[in-house]
This record gives sequence, C-alpha cells and structure tokens, in this order.
Amino acid sequence: MLEALKQEVYEANMMLPKLGIVTFTWGNVSGIDRKEGLFVIKPSGVPYEDLKPEDMVVVDMNGHVVEGDMNPSSDTMTHLVLYKEFPTIGAVVHTHSSWAVSFAEAGLPLEALGTTHADTFFGDVPVTEALTKEEIESAYEENTGHVIVRTFKDQGIDPEAVPAVLVKQHGPFTWGPNPKKAVETAKILDVVAEMNYHALQLTRGDIRVPQYLLDKHYYRKHGANAYYGQNNAKSNSGATHR
Repeated sequence: MLEALKQEVYEANMMLPKLGIVTFTWGNVSGIDRKEGLFVIKPSGVPYEDLKPEDMVVVDMNGHVVEGDMNPSSDTMTHLVLYKEFPTIGAVVHTHSSWAVSFAEAGLPLEALGTTHADTFFGDVPVTEALTKEEIESAYEENTGHVIVRTFKDQGIDPEAVPAVLVKQHGPFTWGPNPKKAVETAKILDVVAEMNYHALQLTRGDIRVPQYLLDKHYYRKHGANAYYGQNNAKSNSGATHR
C-alpha cells in the first residue's frame, strides 16, 4: 500500500540526520496521499540507521493505523491536524534542530531580517503560545496541532507563504508540497535561526528587512512571475541569478 509514498517519506526521513537537524530519533517526516485519504509517517523511536522503507506506517485521517507493524510517530496527531486544517500541504516535518529550538524555547518569532529568510518565508515565522496544562494533559499532540493552526489564523498568516512555525517550549514544524521540500525548509529554518541569533548579538538596532526587499526575494522564487532557477521564465533584466 502506497509503496511509492513510503519510499519518498523514508528518503526524506533519512535526509534529517544527513543535514544535521536531528539528534538520535528526535524528528519525523510524513507525506500524504490526498486522493486516498491516507498519510505515511516514520515509526516512533526507531533509529534512522535501522529504518527501512517498509517500516513506514500508513495512517488514515482519523488517526488509525491501516498498515504497519510498528507504532507511528508520537507526533502523528499533530501531523494529522495540520493535514486537515492546511488542505494544500503534502508533507510535514518536525525536528528539534538546535537553532530553531532556541527561538522556540525563548518564545521569539523568527523575524525576517534578510534575503536568506525572504527567499523561503514571506514574513516572520511565528511562535505559538505555550500549551496550557489542560491542553497538555488532555490531548497533547493533537492540541499541538491546534495551537499551530490557531496561531496562523489569529495572525492572518498564509501557511503556504510561511511554511513553518515554532511551537513555544517545544520546537519547529515545517511543511511543503512533498516530503523532500518540507525537509529542505526545515534545514533552511534552522540556518536562518542561526543567522538571526548572530545578527541579534551584533546589534540592537532595527535590522528587519524592508517590505520591498522581502517582496523581491520571495516572489522571484514563488508565484506566477518567479524567475529563479532553470524552470522559470528569465528576468527581463537579463541578469544572472544564483
């Protein structure tokens, strides 16, 4: 069942240690088949070096395992809420990458300070409120998903334009159209967090990127008029783009 998606999700999970954004088993990737109403996710607590494509667990949209011999990730219900509430996404990633977690633990959003941020995130990456005692004790992982969704709705943020969040006192979640892209976004998030940390150590001045530069960098990679890379139309300026 969903053998191609299992392979895709497996390969994306294996990217996490290679990119240095997980320690031990502190991370997971899932991918969804919207047509089938099923998603595939890493099994809980299995070391990456022991994983195989057939170990990936298939889960339905009620959170029930429909195929797999192992328990799915403990974060499965968070992924499920995001798939239900963000209907255009195709994959979800959770890590405990050091720099992004530092901002999450401090309760600070990842502000748009430069073009590296603007290439991927069209605005600040938000931080959620802390979960309450009741939310943690009743349905912790499910409520983690709900606090993420609530943050985006309350702040009027488009989850496609800002495909990441910092859960306060916890860590980052990212998403994207497919597992590989969602993992790449998780790595970018951590790199940007490290850059922001160092920038904020160097100055207390206002170093936020101006809106026109944010617009330029985001839209040259995203949208109908994107020109970054080899598959988009070339810029009218004829300039060379990295």
